[in-house]
Amino acid sequence: MHDPEALRSLHAARFGAQPDIFAAPGRVNLIGEHTDYAEGFVMPAAIDFATLAGISPRTDGKVVLYSKNYGDERVYDAAALPTERSGHWSDYPLGVLAIFAGEGHAIPAFSLSLWGDVPLGSGLSSSAAVEVATAVAVESLLGIRYPGPVLARLCQRSENEFVGSSCGIMDQFISANGAKDHALLLDCRDLTYKLAPIPEDVALVIANTMVSHAVTGGEYTSRRAQVEEAAATIARHRPEVRFLRDATPDDLTKWGSEMSPEALKRARHVITENLRTVAAAHALIDNDMKELGRLMAEAHRSYSNDFEASCPEADTMVELAQELPGLIGARLTGGGFGGCTVNLVEAGQAPSFAASLGARYAGTTGITPQIHICHASGGAHRVE
Repeated sequence: MHDPEALRSLHAARFGAQPDIFAAPGRVNLIGEHTDYAEGFVMPAAIDFATLAGISPRTDGKVVLYSKNYGDERVYDAAALPTERSGHWSDYPLGVLAIFAGEGHAIPAFSLSLWGDVPLGSGLSSSAAVEVATAVAVESLLGIRYPGPVLARLCQRSENEFVGSSCGIMDQFISANGAKDHALLLDCRDLTYKLAPIPEDVALVIANTMVSHAVTGGEYTSRRAQVEEAAATIARHRPEVRFLRDATPDDLTKWGSEMSPEALKRARHVITENLRTVAAAHALIDNDMKELGRLMAEAHRSYSNDFEASCPEADTMVELAQELPGLIGARLTGGGFGGCTVNLVEAGQAPSFAASLGARYAGTTGITPQIHICHASGGAHRVE
């Protein structure tokens, strides 16, 4: 994470005011992809990459947003903030302000500086980190404090309704509610969750394929539509099935022929992924690393073959990891179509694992990856 004191100095020099500093982490999803909007289960962990937000009040009626990452500043009237996206990085903090305003809060004048080290377009949820960091910073000026699950829902709405991405609740939820040294099994239906400890001798090695993705793109949208088509088909026979969370593999055997071939494959992934995710949480709780690795491997095959959301580079990264000492499990993580793989690795082997994986991937693809050794971190908080 960037140094909070560096952001404090940057903000003070730019705006002539001492800011309060807040942090919201990115995340890596250990298992459970494209199950969240099907009201299923996911199991992410917050990581020690984060967005920092520095905030201070103003007296001129303006909201000023500055991104150190983009080297760009935007100025708005607090009483007349944009109500529609512009396709600019500022959509993410502006979306949070729009949702807060819709909840009846008068948005005050303030300066906000954002600086993050969550890699953009890597599937580690840089957008949710910006949203949650903005939200907790603005909360401090408003003198309010939403419970973590409620704050996550508000930030999800900002991305759905303002930014225009049909994301589920997972990214914002783990950024707001993560726990140090734990993964979090989240029931996306009722937002109840269970913490699953990650052993001290296990490291999270995140390998960026350097292939970008954008969750606002057509691939993500089409997959979600196919998931909903499958649920609607099953619901014609079982009206209680509102989402694929309620469906079973047997439903696909009975009525899969009534779906498009694409919808059938997407549904098979989502339904089996829900089962795997719950099983993976139990494996972590029971410290059964062999079973967890098996489930991660099965999850990647399903993501690649049935959901068709992988890419050749990600498949190569996962395949190369299988040959290296210390590996517990590997799979593509995030929204898909590029981004990062997550590798659970014996901590003592993590440095050599990361070096070998990077060298082998570069030699095979001609692409030099970014590889990070991470640990599970806590959720959004004020930096004292």
